[in-house]
Amino acid sequence: MKTVLKILTVILILSTIPSVSNAKHETIYTSSSRAKIPGHVLNISKDNTYPNPVQDLQSLEPSSFTRKLIKTSKIKIENPDLIKLLNESSIKNAPLAVGYRANIYLGYWPLNYSSQETTVNWEYHRININYIDNRGGNTTRQLHYSQDSQKTVRGGLTSKIESSDQVKKMIQLEAVENSKLPLSFETVIGVGTKKDQVYNIPSKKLGYLYTYVPAVNERGKVTFGEVYLVLEGNKKQIKIRNVTSQGIGAWIPVQEYVSFSFMHSNTPR
Repeated sequence: MKTVLKILTVILILSTIPSVSNAKHETIYTSSSRAKIPGHVLNISKDNTYPNPVQDLQSLEPSSFTRKLIKTSKIKIENPDLIKLLNESSIKNAPLAVGYRANIYLGYWPLNYSSQETTVNWEYHRININYIDNRGGNTTRQLHYSQDSQKTVRGGLTSKIESSDQVKKMIQLEAVENSKLPLSFETVIGVGTKKDQVYNIPSKKLGYLYTYVPAVNERGKVTFGEVYLVLEGNKKQIKIRNVTSQGIGAWIPVQEYVSFSFMHSNTPR
């Protein structure tokens, strides 16, 4: 009996461990766990000499009219651009609309994005190297991060897809929700950006401090379809035809965060 209890206890402990792959470089987010930002990843929003624009992407709130229309669709509609189009539309009831019918083609749209995995690579793109040669020294020297040139880091979709700008917007919204990180498809680290953290280099050693911009890798599926506004008398509904799906991925840099990797060696690298 005691043996059985021990086995059950071990299983329970293992089941609570979050899914992490190569913890220093990559974190996988799931619906049941949210990993914390590692200690070697620091916020530079107050230190960055380049003022990045704030990314304030929010899901567009559908109007009452749009909400009723969306509910008539059998396919989920989450595309902010399509919701905006419907918000800007209005159809009034007509007292003599009996027998009236119309099919209005609104176009071929990406309708929604379904996330399958959200992964963070904390060392996505190297942007800087600081080093000190202390091989001739007799005491410990200190190394600090200082950005030697302006760097622009861009993300993007991993494959070609129709309406890529709309798809990127939906993926970014989902990735922000999953990772809880500030994301942008482009971020800039200004020259002269610094942090006060100290890295000690022993005597007779070379010290290297590598700096990286992290990025989220989002993978999932986009659903497309032809959108029709169907009017029958005073009844209004959305119908989707020729529905297709396509797998897609994206790399989205984490804005205003950098990660550091420090090492010292006997010979130049």
